[in-house]
Amino acid sequence: METRRKTTIAGTDIEEVKRLNARSGLTYNEAKLILAQSYRAKKRMN
Repeated sequence: METRRKTTIAGTDIEEVKRLNARSGLTYNEAKLILAQSYRAKKRMN
């Protein structure tokens, strides 16, 4: 039985993109949260 890959109209392999994104590091929102927490911690010290 052949497994069909999910691709976009342009031919991008959706599962490959998801796999690469999972390994890429912090998301935008995760980075924002870390920066906010760091800022608050420094603000409390002053």
